[in-house]
Amino acid sequence: MSLVNNDFVAGLVLAAGGSSRLGRPKQTLPYNGTTLLGHVLDSARACGFDQLVVALGGAVEEVRAKVDLGGTDVVENEAYGEGCSSSIAVALPALDPRCDVLVLMLGDQPGVGPTAVRTLLARHGEAPMAVSRYEDGRGHPFAFRRAMFEELAGLHGDKAVWKLIEQRPGDVVEVRVPGRVPPDVDTWADYEALSGV
Repeated sequence: MSLVNNDFVAGLVLAAGGSSRLGRPKQTLPYNGTTLLGHVLDSARACGFDQLVVALGGAVEEVRAKVDLGGTDVVENEAYGEGCSSSIAVALPALDPRCDVLVLMLGDQPGVGPTAVRTLLARHGEAPMAVSRYEDGRGHPFAFRRAMFEELAGLHGDKAVWKLIEQRPGDVVEVRVPGRVPPDVDTWADYEALSGV
């Protein structure tokens, strides 16, 4: 059953980072009764995507051993050190040919839940790109229509998706989401602040 209209919607969780600033695989850190990535994947499963893809890279064997990846199509990004765009490029060929819309979520941002995703999809209309507009700025989740897939596949670097959005303002719709941009986890201090440890 489709999330909105009759579109086939795929979710992509970007979780290939090497956790260089944290010093250990952040995907496997304990969080909310599961792991950090496990929590994000639980939220993604609850969104009702027609397909759910997760991109892994750093510490892939440990992540596979410690994180429940059930119900997902796993792609491995061996070039994960080149940034998020390399994970998107690896994931695009794994999308179902029927995919109309791709939603990007971050594997280290557990505060993004199904409500934000459903709001984004319900309000983005036919725009090629949609971003969430929180009280303090833009943030994930993002949504891209099929017309953007070729451009997504050609991106390079860690902030390339943000640059694409900034370069094409006429193709972007902002969808208001209540609250502040949910924090992500890059450092141990980020993790402590998020988990209350």
